[in-house]
Amino acid sequence: MWARIFTAALLLTSVFSFIIDKRAAPVDQLVGFATLNGSTTGGTGGPTTTVTSLAALRSAVSGTSPKIVQVSGIITGDGEVVDVGSHTTVIGVGSNSGLTGGGFRVKKGTNVIFRNLRLSKSPAPTDLIELQTSTNIWVDHNTFSSDLDHDKDFYDGQLDMNHGTDFVTVSWNIFTEHFKTSLVGGSDNTGDEDSGHLRITYHHNLFQNVNSRTPSLRFGTAHIFSNYFNSVFDSGVDSRDGAQTLVENNVFNSVKKPIETTLNGGFSNQRDNIFTNSTLDPDLAVGTLTSVPYSFTQDAANTVVSIVNANAGAGKVTTLP
Repeated sequence: MWARIFTAALLLTSVFSFIIDKRAAPVDQLVGFATLNGSTTGGTGGPTTTVTSLAALRSAVSGTSPKIVQVSGIITGDGEVVDVGSHTTVIGVGSNSGLTGGGFRVKKGTNVIFRNLRLSKSPAPTDLIELQTSTNIWVDHNTFSSDLDHDKDFYDGQLDMNHGTDFVTVSWNIFTEHFKTSLVGGSDNTGDEDSGHLRITYHHNLFQNVNSRTPSLRFGTAHIFSNYFNSVFDSGVDSRDGAQTLVENNVFNSVKKPIETTLNGGFSNQRDNIFTNSTLDPDLAVGTLTSVPYSFTQDAANTVVSIVNANAGAGKVTTLP
């Protein structure tokens, strides 16, 4: 009898483990568009350097040889960009490391990872992270924060992408206290260089107490799934200038305009989202993006709030994947 009970318990445990694994997406794994085009490995295989000053940070992230740069503590910037070279991983040490008063830029680069960083209050025109004419970038488990005490142009973007940037995954981040959160495609006049590019995945991010651009996308292609949008004062997902978006299994709570297309000439397919105190535009322009060319784990929308609150932001995953 005990043998039968033990066997049944093992079987129940196995089934339960399978259900748990299927319910929640892995929090330590790259998925999305950054897995394509040869994938994104950052500085894997290169030397590791730990930095504690702005000068040391600038020096350590430069160049195109593989390298892992560990940021220890909060480094104060000078309002200018810190240019990051190709084949680089920038990762915070512990739960309270990063950069304030400045931002990172990847320009004409490839294969870069930003992880476990606290990034805050970079004065315009410097974004907290800007990706320009770059490919294969993974922005994962960071906390982006500013304040709403200044006017909307005092800070620029928290995470902006432009000039044909491509194959990007934005996962498990917190974006908070900001006006212009994440702009993809810098101008209505850049269709020649952006069309066919700007392929971005946003998944399992928390957008909280922000004004707009979560994201605002021109010309590109965005897969936006399992994110939690909580208190967005104006527009949430804003598809513009022919952009195609697939928006699925997200939670929109107190978002003034959760998904927009008709205002700015974009397209969206939305499915299996939860809207609370948020009214979906009944005249969405339905697009052609109904599937994506990679595998991923989809969380049911009714689990997204607890999963994202428990796992997003700096301090949750503090090592390399």
